[in-house]
Amino acid sequence: MKLSFNQTLRQSSLEKDLQFCEKHGYDAIELRLNFIKDYLEEHSIDELAAFFQKHNLKPLALNSLEFVTFCNEKEYSQIKENLTFLCEVGNKIGCDTIVVVPSFNVGDYTIEEIKNESVRVLNDLADYAEQANMRLAFEFVGHPDCCVNTFDQCDAILKEVNRASVGMVLDIFHFHSLGSNIEDLKNFDPNKIFVIHIDDADDFPRGYLKENIHRLFPGDGAIDLDRILYTLKDIGYDGAVSVELFRDEYYEWDVEEFIKVSREKTSKVVGKHYNISSYSLNQ
Repeated sequence: MKLSFNQTLRQSSLEKDLQFCEKHGYDAIELRLNFIKDYLEEHSIDELAAFFQKHNLKPLALNSLEFVTFCNEKEYSQIKENLTFLCEVGNKIGCDTIVVVPSFNVGDYTIEEIKNESVRVLNDLADYAEQANMRLAFEFVGHPDCCVNTFDQCDAILKEVNRASVGMVLDIFHFHSLGSNIEDLKNFDPNKIFVIHIDDADDFPRGYLKENIHRLFPGDGAIDLDRILYTLKDIGYDGAVSVELFRDEYYEWDVEEFIKVSREKTSKVVGKHYNISSYSLNQ
């Protein structure tokens, strides 16, 4: 199993995250759109590509095209512009996956209407992404205000899209927060899981959890990570897990210490079910 770090620390930068993820033995990193754009103010895409060519650390995914459903014309134009940019970046640095996030607070739409809109948008975005040899990873968000917020709802959308280039982001916090069914995961095609976000959560009721307040390091919370990881291994998933931790108090941490502790805690949890690589633990 490969371990990845998702760029969530607003006090950090792409340069720092690359340096410390490489130093502390991560296999991969998820690059965030705003971090890439900040990096390009003083660097080039060629420099970023050269880093990945020279180091063990590799890009896992580009994160993300946000709030893609039920957009107005101006909003969707910006999404398409970001898609073009991320495809160009991905082709340069050897990363073929873009995370796509549905919208919040869209109004009164039925499950069927949300499905139809999601299918329409994903097909439109995939038409362009496929020309650039890129994949789209659709992420349901386990919050009541998100229009796609459970595993089974996302699964139904992906089945309707039915494209090899469109799969799922399985975020364990979101899987837990609105009570997605582990039985659905047991029957899921592991090849359609393009990205896994691993995290933990405070022990609050379904529907109450907020990711910027209640996410925790893996192993520090109430999520049954052992059951989820056992299920993932049982269905044949053997990709990467990417630690993603939005929590206000974590923004006070030293960047290197946070990246180091994230890997240590994630390795301890995942290592009970998978072999973990450790090629460059240079602390």
